[in-house]
Amino acid sequence: MRNRLKFGIFLTLATLTLPISSVAEANRVVTTIPEAGSVKTEQPNSVSITSEAALSKQGNQIVVNDPNGIAVDDASITIMENTAIVGLTQLTKTGVYTVNYTLQSKNDDPLIGSYTFLFNAPSKLAAQTPEPTTTPLTQEKVNSNSGSNAFVYTLLILAVLVFIFLIWYTKVTFGGAKKSKRK
Repeated sequence: MRNRLKFGIFLTLATLTLPISSVAEANRVVTTIPEAGSVKTEQPNSVSITSEAALSKQGNQIVVNDPNGIAVDDASITIMENTAIVGLTQLTKTGVYTVNYTLQSKNDDPLIGSYTFLFNAPSKLAAQTPEPTTTPLTQEKVNSNSGSNAFVYTLLILAVLVFIFLIWYTKVTFGGAKKSKRK
């Protein structure tokens, strides 16, 4: 009993006195586009945040708010390894835009934070006029469901074959009408 107690005290002291060789660094933001604190005179099409660690494909959120607190992102987040990208709608107000983010890394705690950038809107926004497109008169109709149609037909044929097999198997197993030989 005394040896166990001495061994336990020895292990505790040895553990406490060992130097901690490596402390895991938390995931952090490496770059942002637009850069935090930058002044933009041209409207950015998107906001991207790059972290040190690879990001998970799910659970990420980036919200960009205009100076009035209204969301101006399109909520379509794309993840490419360490970078998360969200598209922006047209920015019309001059002022400080806030980017709030929650990024899920594959092997670390979530990366939560925010930053701001200043956007100087042009004094007059040019109205975008849609350009008419012409379609040729002899446009062929393309059946985009041909692959799924073939899959459905294959499943239908397999179902019929399984049904026929089950009927045959039932007859063989449960012995249908057996002919008895009389002597």
